[in-house]
Amino acid sequence: MTESSERLRFDKWLWAARFFKTRSLAAQAIEGGRARLHEARVKPSKDLKPGDSVTVRVGELEWTVTVLALSARRGPASEAALLYAEGEASRAKRELMLAIRKAGPQPDPDARGRPTKRNRRLIHRFTEGNN
Repeated sequence: MTESSERLRFDKWLWAARFFKTRSLAAQAIEGGRARLHEARVKPSKDLKPGDSVTVRVGELEWTVTVLALSARRGPASEAALLYAEGEASRAKRELMLAIRKAGPQPDPDARGRPTKRNRRLIHRFTEGNN
């Protein structure tokens, strides 16, 4: 799991740790400032080593992790979880955001796109009847 050189490209580690599906998406996130090393913007080719602090933002979720190990190989999620340790504050904040998202309004399961001709007539009858 650990490389012999003890250094690995930042984008390659993000991909191996399963934060991003492809290495190019990881590189785009780094260049866009959504993945930071020690709270600073860096290039995707920046060397990463164990003990570094990494902040990753994907959508409205944010992880603040400490690098524990390096791996140039993308393995199963169980192995990827061993590459980093997430802080308690980061985990609590992320779980709160997930709870807020679940408690929010959900899309109508019966919504099927555009109304049919019959539904459109009913809508017009209802809206024009209140004038």
